[in-house]
Amino acid sequence: MSRNPGQTSQSPDAAHEAEAVLSFAGVSMRYGRAPETLRDISFSLAPGSFHFLTGPSGAGKSSLLKLIYLAARPSRGLISLFGQDLAVLPRQQLPHLRRRIGVVFQEFRLLDHLSAFDNAALPLRIAGKPAKTYKDDVAELLAWVGLGSRLHAMPATLSGGEKQRLAIARAVVGRPDILLADEPTGNVDQEMALRILRLFLELNRQGTTVLIASHDHDLVARSGMPELRLEQGRMFAPEAA
Repeated sequence: MSRNPGQTSQSPDAAHEAEAVLSFAGVSMRYGRAPETLRDISFSLAPGSFHFLTGPSGAGKSSLLKLIYLAARPSRGLISLFGQDLAVLPRQQLPHLRRRIGVVFQEFRLLDHLSAFDNAALPLRIAGKPAKTYKDDVAELLAWVGLGSRLHAMPATLSGGEKQRLAIARAVVGRPDILLADEPTGNVDQEMALRILRLFLELNRQGTTVLIASHDHDLVARSGMPELRLEQGRMFAPEAA
């Protein structure tokens, strides 16, 4: 079976581990006493790589993303993020790591009491940046995703597609070291999906490592980027065409 760039063998060597921005070694995950959702996952992502995470519904894509953005812990196995072993990392250092990760959640997770502009700018505010330094950039980004006339709109007044685009803007506004996106084009039309893909590709060209979970086979094909595929909780690289 062929392997794609950025994915290691089942026993990656130490040099590759040191270079990886993210590494899983024998990772499994379960919810409570249920059967394991993920089983013996081993892979790594090189800095500046771009991958799609594919597989049928229930394969474990969202669970794998949760492990990466530190919303869940594995039941066994080792995860390294930015060279840090998460098993021994002090809890007080987790917020710093999280700020280096941009996440597009499938359920959006917008703050209902903030406008579209303030939702998009939230990562910059949390980082302590003065509003005058990012006001124009945030407005430009929102215009690029088709929300230029909705800067002051509240989330409750936005359509599903608009919420999706706002969630994407919030995830990329701080130019994170890693961008994770869970079905980011699920609520937009094909034209907007391609526009969003171009945004992700541009962010990747600037050095961000990108991992997108998607069912959109056409989008994956158009991107030309490699896949990591999950099936029944196990990962493999698709056979070469």
